[in-house]
Amino acid sequence: MSAQFSVLAAAGTQVGEPILNIAIFAVFVLITLAIVIKVSRGNRSAAEYYAGGRAFSGRQNGIAIAGDYLSAASFLGIAGAIAINGYDGFLYSIGFLVAWLVALLLVAELLRNVGKYTMADVLSFRLRQRPVRIAAAISTLAVSFFYLLAQMAGAGGLVALLLGVEGDWGQRAVIVVVGVIMLFYVIYGGMKGTTWVQMIKAVLLILGAGVMTLWVLAKFGLNLSTLLGEANAAAPKNPDGSARDLLMPGLQYKNPIDFISLSMALVLGTAGLPHVLMRFYTVPTSREARRSVVWAIWLIGLFYLFTLVLGFGAAELVGASTIKAAPGGVNSAAPLLAFALGGEILLGVISGVAFATILAVVAGLTITASASLSHDVYNTIVKDGKATPEEEVKVARIAALVLGAVAIIGGIFALGQNIAFLVALAFAIAASANLPTILYSLFWKRFNTRGALWSIYGGLVSAITLIVFSPVVSGKPADPVTGKSPSMMQGVDFHWFPLDNPGIISIPLGFILGYIGTVTSREYNAAKYAEMEVRSLTGHGAEAATHH
Repeated sequence: MSAQFSVLAAAGTQVGEPILNIAIFAVFVLITLAIVIKVSRGNRSAAEYYAGGRAFSGRQNGIAIAGDYLSAASFLGIAGAIAINGYDGFLYSIGFLVAWLVALLLVAELLRNVGKYTMADVLSFRLRQRPVRIAAAISTLAVSFFYLLAQMAGAGGLVALLLGVEGDWGQRAVIVVVGVIMLFYVIYGGMKGTTWVQMIKAVLLILGAGVMTLWVLAKFGLNLSTLLGEANAAAPKNPDGSARDLLMPGLQYKNPIDFISLSMALVLGTAGLPHVLMRFYTVPTSREARRSVVWAIWLIGLFYLFTLVLGFGAAELVGASTIKAAPGGVNSAAPLLAFALGGEILLGVISGVAFATILAVVAGLTITASASLSHDVYNTIVKDGKATPEEEVKVARIAALVLGAVAIIGGIFALGQNIAFLVALAFAIAASANLPTILYSLFWKRFNTRGALWSIYGGLVSAITLIVFSPVVSGKPADPVTGKSPSMMQGVDFHWFPLDNPGIISIPLGFILGYIGTVTSREYNAAKYAEMEVRSLTGHGAEAATHH
């Protein structure tokens, strides 16, 4: 098996049978399209288009949140990171999971009660509408853009691996196709269609990963410790000949501060991710909002335990050098493991699931960003809040088209980057720009418009600046195996910020700026804060606002 395997990898062709893979893909896409068309008859009103008519139960929404959250990054990126870097890769899983507790305890229910459709509804509730909405829309777009890049890059690499697409043009074509299918989901299906796609995909993904996990464990006598030991023994040596210990920290993050910075971004970022926040509006009551988070935590936690086994399984059964050499690089660990276990059929199914994952997440992101453009920018700023729901939805659909095009072009540029890492950047921006403002506006009486603007823009600009001048973009030494630098840009070095993830600096900065901005400004609206407090705790008044 492994001999045939390394020949395949050496020839650099595809894995499995392209015709079969395409057939499985086509089935996935057709089924989901049929469902989208069926459930989305009657997406007339804005509430239906953005919030699925608020008709989903807590359990359904929890499954959909899991679907939204378990993106290509969690499935492909984390499995790959664990296969290559062991312990440090597993940190992504832990960070992504603990983050949900922050979302549950601080944000979920309160947001559901205050808001209508977008994050900006909450932030501008007790502040000056216009400037705050513009700021919130800009940061929503920034986070969604980085997140979209990650998903599109994953789609290109994954499909190239499966269909044996040679060269960059093939991968680019794949990204265009993904973009077009996703646009149909969003423009035709709205939130309702997208939520159903999320639910189906979450179930498939967790089942698929569960089957693979049991299969891997069965190969090692159902003993996790044997698996970890053998994977560790099989790990390739360091360049200097010393053993590479997958079970110890420090393989990916030599610098403990880098490590803390990443964890901060992951743990605090979730509660500020606009497309996750928007999910809380698709349920009828705050009790259902809480229930949906509990469902999501169980499903997501289970899935991340699976990634541990999948990652170490890939390290042992596929091998780190094969993974690095495959098209799609690190992100191909899970599909290669599926091929090593169950041959072409399992590979096709798992890849079909991964593909559905990417489609669903990209659709969720696009809806969020287009809702923000039409609801926050167009209605409030262009139309002064007088746009009819029909006009708003029409603008949202046009916005989705534009965003789809941007995502396709960006995805072409981001090919070959580790997805988990691109997502961590999106999280850093969300944690620096959105979270301080959300928490302050929910919990701090004095908070005002200047505080919000300083916090959003300060967090956003500092996070992006530090990313641009970090080793991620330029200046990492070339990898001896592939001859390429792990940085985004080859052959140049303009980095001056030492850490991969800006979280440790930009997140506190967002909080500090929000505080200073608030304290130096005189504005203070006690009545509005009281109304928001009552509303966020009880939901009183939110029902009226939704059915106006």
